[in-house]
Amino acid sequence: MGIKENVERIKSLLPEGVILVAASKSRTPEEILEAHQAGIDIFGENYVQELLTKYEKIGNRVEWHFIGHLQRNKVKKIVGVVEMIQTLDNLKLAEELEKRFSRVDKIIEVLIEVNIAREPQKAGVLPEDVIPFVKEVSERFSYIKIKGLMTMGPFVDNPEKLRPLFRETKKLFDRIRDMGIKNADMEILSMGMSDSFLIAVEEGANMVRIGTAIFGKRPF
Repeated sequence: MGIKENVERIKSLLPEGVILVAASKSRTPEEILEAHQAGIDIFGENYVQELLTKYEKIGNRVEWHFIGHLQRNKVKKIVGVVEMIQTLDNLKLAEELEKRFSRVDKIIEVLIEVNIAREPQKAGVLPEDVIPFVKEVSERFSYIKIKGLMTMGPFVDNPEKLRPLFRETKKLFDRIRDMGIKNADMEILSMGMSDSFLIAVEEGANMVRIGTAIFGKRPF
């Protein structure tokens, strides 16, 4: 199946109100535009240089989110390019975002990345530290707007194993939302990828990040 058919199939499976983000790492501008024509508006990129190369060709015809590990020294390059950073997980990065976005007087929307499986090699805030982190970011920084949580499950042989982790993330999301923290609009719960998005949606995700199921297997 082609990109258009894949997008139509995925959209038919998603309940109304679930936002589809195309994870477009290593995809060509042509593939991205094809997916855009098929009805996807938001594209998530993992690497700053790759994002900038695509942005030169595509510009603001689509909305760009950053969904990879963001190094502080690269933040200045994505100001004015991305609408959302889905991977905020430390205060040093928050300080750099505040510095760079305050200079252009633009608020940057972020999701807090949660390391829900507590994997030592993975980025993300540990579940028990998320609430204090959300409070500190929302109190200290006026150019950062927290919009919700994001999590990447571990690699598993059966996506069903991710269900309890997605469920735990949703509970945390609800807890923070119910706290009514100023400057933290808990609107987005981003979880689930090509092999797990249906399980994630069943457990409360309202944003999914899908690559392979849209574009096919990566060319390498």
